[in-house]
Amino acid sequence: MPESLFRHALVPVASPEDAESTMRALRPYVESAEGDVTVINVIEKAGGAPDKASVEQREDYAHKMFSVARDEMADTDCTPTTEIRYGTDVAETIIETAHEINASAIVFTPRGGNRWIRLLTGDVGLSLVSESDLPVITLPEPNDD
Repeated sequence: MPESLFRHALVPVASPEDAESTMRALRPYVESAEGDVTVINVIEKAGGAPDKASVEQREDYAHKMFSVARDEMADTDCTPTTEIRYGTDVAETIIETAHEINASAIVFTPRGGNRWIRLLTGDVGLSLVSESDLPVITLPEPNDD
């Protein structure tokens, strides 16, 4: 029998709202299945330029995201583990982490935003899909109905 793509899902999150919607979308795939979920937040280093916020502020923000992710899965058999990573290229850091933890797939919900803004500023989701040698699963936004 083929191995589930959700055997060990690496879930990158960028905000508490993103953590909530991503975990809600992921929930039907992992709540009763055996598998692991690792939630990651990459603190982007400026690569020589001054950072907009201190590392401590960014770590506190990551812990808020992780708390939301755990709360979304609280009444399931799935208890996510969490990781903060640091890097100048967010997509590259996510892919490297996926290999380090032996993830079966990288799973996320696409973030909203103007297509032109994403084109100009870089789109982590597009980079994940085009650069990863691991399966990348994009889940639709959960339906609250």
